[in-house]
Amino acid sequence: MEVLVKEILAPGIVRLVVMAPAIAAKAQPGHFVVVRLHERAERIPLTIADFDRTQGTITLIIQKVGKSTALINQLQSGDSISDILGPLGTPYPIEKAGTIVGVAGGLGAAPLYPKVKALYEAGNKVIVVLGAQKKEMLILNSELQAVSHQFLVATDDGSFGHHGLVTDLLTQVVESEPVDEVIAIGPVPMMDACCRITGARNVKTVVSLNAVMVDGTGMCGGCRVTVGGQSKFCCVDGPSFDGLQVDFAELRQRQRYYTDLEKSAYQNFCKENEECRCHAK
Repeated sequence: MEVLVKEILAPGIVRLVVMAPAIAAKAQPGHFVVVRLHERAERIPLTIADFDRTQGTITLIIQKVGKSTALINQLQSGDSISDILGPLGTPYPIEKAGTIVGVAGGLGAAPLYPKVKALYEAGNKVIVVLGAQKKEMLILNSELQAVSHQFLVATDDGSFGHHGLVTDLLTQVVESEPVDEVIAIGPVPMMDACCRITGARNVKTVVSLNAVMVDGTGMCGGCRVTVGGQSKFCCVDGPSFDGLQVDFAELRQRQRYYTDLEKSAYQNFCKENEECRCHAK
């Protein structure tokens, strides 16, 4: 599949518009794909951040965090991706529910965008809370602001918007007006913290989970999570789940399982590639 457009959104984060008409024809908010750069490459799940059925394209947003994402981020317009499997997962239900708060931390803006865009178009009042470590790491600002009635930003270092965490702003919102639903997407600790805030007020909260995944079709069991005391698979049952029922302690532990191997592979890749600027030692 050909890469039509490459755009750098932030340091280490790129947006790729890829020709994939069969996937674009069926894509819905909440879907993802499994990408394999070449026949010997790792299979990695990526959110469908946007899609255009008329043009036959899907949009992928990738942050360089390891060897595979570093290789994908090196792609240029005109390059090809060997395999893209999808759309996968259970689409997010789009309905008129009232006031929806979408909270995104870092790369969580990518999976949040198609959801709040569809909810906005369905007639909901949409409030977006976007956060990142610093101003230059904020992504999809204009896109998210265009599909929200209220747009709030937080940065850890105070370089833009509220000096603090997205949870600070979420607390302010849920305390100031009735909220029918919260969608929280980002790092696991951030989603856990959001659910503690909303759970105390009994506000429906949906999170998007991206556990370690291999095949993306429910066969390997690698993306198992516990929700409401039951085992679920992120790939077929999710990636959206009731955040108030997720066992975040277990999820954090499982996410750390391959940390050492991932770090080793990335370090070796960086040593072999002079163009890599990750400063891995």
